[in-house]
Amino acid sequence: MRGLVVCHGFPAGPRGAATTAETYPALADRLAAETGWTVLVVNLRGTGGSEGDFSMGGWLTDLHRAVAVLRDQSDVEGVWLAGFGAGGALALCAAGEDEEVGGVASFGAPADFEQLAADPRRALERCRAHGLVRSKGFPPSFDDWARQLHEIRPIALVAKIPPRPVLLVHGSADDVVPVMDARALADAAGAVVELRTLPGAGERLRHDPRVVAILMGWLDRQG
Repeated sequence: MRGLVVCHGFPAGPRGAATTAETYPALADRLAAETGWTVLVVNLRGTGGSEGDFSMGGWLTDLHRAVAVLRDQSDVEGVWLAGFGAGGALALCAAGEDEEVGGVASFGAPADFEQLAADPRRALERCRAHGLVRSKGFPPSFDDWARQLHEIRPIALVAKIPPRPVLLVHGSADDVVPVMDARALADAAGAVVELRTLPGAGERLRHDPRVVAILMGWLDRQG
């Protein structure tokens, strides 16, 4: 049986970190029931019931650990990744760093995190407002926290994934992450990747019914 780790993105709205991944277990159940895969949803640090505070490096570490947990299951033969928004971007990074990941499906992912890195103090304030950062005195080093926003770059790692399969899906009406980011990621891969643009779709692809169909079709095609 094959395994899939599904990764959420950034929360929306005040204190949104508490509920950012609350619909993902239902998605996992549907994927598992209709594809036969073992599906794991991860709540990255600072979201849902997970402890800790957000940092980009911390989220990437959490994703790697989720892959390791699923890989250790006796009935799982290999692990693939799927992610939405920032989670999709980190899924590309994780697969680029871990050659044993079978493939990646990424939805609405930014090519990098320079929008946050351009004004890291404002980014940290937003993380506090959304509930991603709750601890006083965090981060212990603001410079290190800010540096991760700049140094963790999907567009620099995506080329390490092929010939493993890569699916990039983006909404044509996404007003947060331009559709050009998906095209830049596809170009940077330097190989044939599956790039899909959804007409009229915006930022929140998790709730677009077309996405579930695309993801299930992609999983069915995985060798």
